[in-house]
Amino acid sequence: MPEKQVLFICIENACRSLMAESMFNSNPPPGWKAASAGTAPAPVPNPRTEVMLNEIGLALPPHPPQQLSDAMVSASVVRVTMGCLDDVSCPARLKTVEVVDWGLPDPAKLDDAGFRRVRDELRRRVERLRLELILGDRRVAALTAGASDGA
Repeated sequence: MPEKQVLFICIENACRSLMAESMFNSNPPPGWKAASAGTAPAPVPNPRTEVMLNEIGLALPPHPPQQLSDAMVSASVVRVTMGCLDDVSCPARLKTVEVVDWGLPDPAKLDDAGFRRVRDELRRRVERLRLELILGDRRVAALTAGASDGA
């Protein structure tokens, strides 16, 4: 069975979405993986992103900030934006698909304590998402098993 994908999206793919991808992929639900991208990607990750991930035992994803593509959006089952659904930064294609917006501030504009608060909130939300996906997959499996038993 192919993996299902969660796509984390922000503007620069330099802080929030990279951290969320790393957090999710450190302990993904069975059959799931995460990717991240930006609507206007930075040339490199914010230098503090790696430091903040290292503090909690994680590393940056193995790719630089990358451009959000139609293929990435189409390939994803769950799409999470970080608070960048404004008209300036949000491509029209994101307004035509189901998206969950977490509305988190850009940590690049915050001091280290603020950056950590955003990181820690991301960690809580990623864990909640992980549990929701596990429970959802179990419900689908139970329904499918019941249907195949002739129920």
